[in-house]
Amino acid sequence: MAELNKVILSEKDMPKEWYNIAADLPEPLPPIIRADGVPAGPADFAPVFPMEIIKQEVSTQKWIPIPDEVISAYKVWRPSPLCRAYNLEKRLKTPARIYYKNESVSAAGSHKLNTAIPQAYYNKAEGVKRMATETGAGQWGSAMSFATQFFGLKCTVYMVRVSFDQKPYRRFLMQTYGAEVFASPSNLTHAGQEVLKKDPKSLGSLGIAISEAVEDAATHDDTKYCLGSVLNHVCMHQTIIGLEIKKQMELIGDYPDIIAACVGGGSNFAGAVFPFVADKMKGKDIRFLAVEPAACPTLTKGPYRYDFGDEAKLMPLAKMYTLGHNFMPSGIHAGGLRYHGDSPIVSYLVNKKLVEARSYKQIPCFEAAVLFAKSEGLLPAPESSHAIRAAIDEAIICRETKKEKAIVINLSGHGHFDLSAYESYLSGKMVDVEFDEKDMDRCIKELPDIK
Repeated sequence: MAELNKVILSEKDMPKEWYNIAADLPEPLPPIIRADGVPAGPADFAPVFPMEIIKQEVSTQKWIPIPDEVISAYKVWRPSPLCRAYNLEKRLKTPARIYYKNESVSAAGSHKLNTAIPQAYYNKAEGVKRMATETGAGQWGSAMSFATQFFGLKCTVYMVRVSFDQKPYRRFLMQTYGAEVFASPSNLTHAGQEVLKKDPKSLGSLGIAISEAVEDAATHDDTKYCLGSVLNHVCMHQTIIGLEIKKQMELIGDYPDIIAACVGGGSNFAGAVFPFVADKMKGKDIRFLAVEPAACPTLTKGPYRYDFGDEAKLMPLAKMYTLGHNFMPSGIHAGGLRYHGDSPIVSYLVNKKLVEARSYKQIPCFEAAVLFAKSEGLLPAPESSHAIRAAIDEAIICRETKKEKAIVINLSGHGHFDLSAYESYLSGKMVDVEFDEKDMDRCIKELPDIK
């Protein structure tokens, strides 16, 4: 096995196709349906998505060619490096080999640009003038703001209120890229107005922000909606991460025993692990750790049910693990993980026990992030700290059992705009929020009665 600190692919080795895991699943996914229980068709998605995105969403073609214009844009930062965390290994005194795929090198600072670029491209190609979207922590909003600027589109971002207040520098970055940014819930949409009537001090949620962005797109002829996670086409765009990991591990003669990634809607997790899932289904001994916040434990606490993707029920229903479309997560610092549901495919894989789900409170995650920063010099996003926590715990098990394993972390983004969160942790002000199961139970009772 080659001893390298960093594995960097050349541009010619960058994947030219996205991998569509739907082609390899043992059975079709439960369909996305309308509120009346009828499977949703292209006409149901057409008011908010361009036709090429709709085709990708329902495709079972295994390999989807990446357009030349998208590849050209990807080359601004891709391929991203796969790094060996030697210093972290030494601090942990573990025999484990710890790697991290550094997606923070993108122009927007996270993996989100992998899908923002193609979504902006396909909308531009169909004559769209403006994109409307939501953002939690601001990483998706930053990515979409840059991508729309790259293709000459306007961009409107509805940013979850708690993150709008906690993370002003991400808002400033979006505005620097030319986007309009509004705190959600806002008075600009009917969906936002209804929430504010009930709770004028609402912290907001991704479900609410999605409702606002969808309503914006559906009520303006020149505007379409774009989603940063959850749906199949988003997860597929992100598989460029895992495809690169495969090539990079092959170059050094290694293969992952464990891949860990954080989960909010599921896109960076899907991107890292989907290209390896087929190997597992063929008998390969590999584990996938989907790591979420204990304050919003969708995969570990929620039921596997049909639910709406947004609070106002404007979107169709998908079968997924959910806490209820009207669940209001606590204002934790990992704002990108405060989503009530999850990717239908990730949920399916968890349900089939091909993926392991676990949750952590935020203080242990920040403890892991600080240790990682001290060891490797890179400040992780609060979201990514969940994957780091899981990887460290697995590395400690390797130390205690004297077993050598290869652990890969998908480092989804940097935390340079999250220093107020780190200040909260370092000063001892941070608290671990307890999950309210009664609140979840109340929201679950309001789920549609669809099996």
